[in-house]
Amino acid sequence: MSVEAHRVAGKARPRGRFPHCKRAGDFLYVSGTSSRRPDNSFAGAEADELGVTRLDIRVQTRAVIENIRDILASAGAILADLVETQVFLVNMNDFGGFNEIWAEYFDYDGPTRTTVAVHQLPHPHLLIEIRAVAYHPLPQQDDSHAQSQVR
Repeated sequence: MSVEAHRVAGKARPRGRFPHCKRAGDFLYVSGTSSRRPDNSFAGAEADELGVTRLDIRVQTRAVIENIRDILASAGAILADLVETQVFLVNMNDFGGFNEIWAEYFDYDGPTRTTVAVHQLPHPHLLIEIRAVAYHPLPQQDDSHAQSQVR
């Protein structure tokens, strides 16, 4: 079984020593992903000149799903390859807005999902984080070519 880790160019650098995604055979494991941009700002988080913060679960949810889409694309996969997700919300009052955006991307044939409330995420502007597992088989090698190499 092949195992390889990926850090994706053009995406926010992980806030620790771990990859964006790791392939183990035909499965891709996507690390917890937020709405953080490469410049360390957050989609769905704005502060006015007085420091009053406005956080938007819909914008953050869309950004998280699109970040996962881009991470999967770096390994040749697409959102339809997702088989399991785990969603972490700081506030279950955001569940409705999150669900509204989720439904723009997935239907009943989408990935399984577990959604839990957590005390906090790695930054106070984060409302949501999602980790995911995708099934995307590696291309099959031509066995006739491999057998001719053995002979």
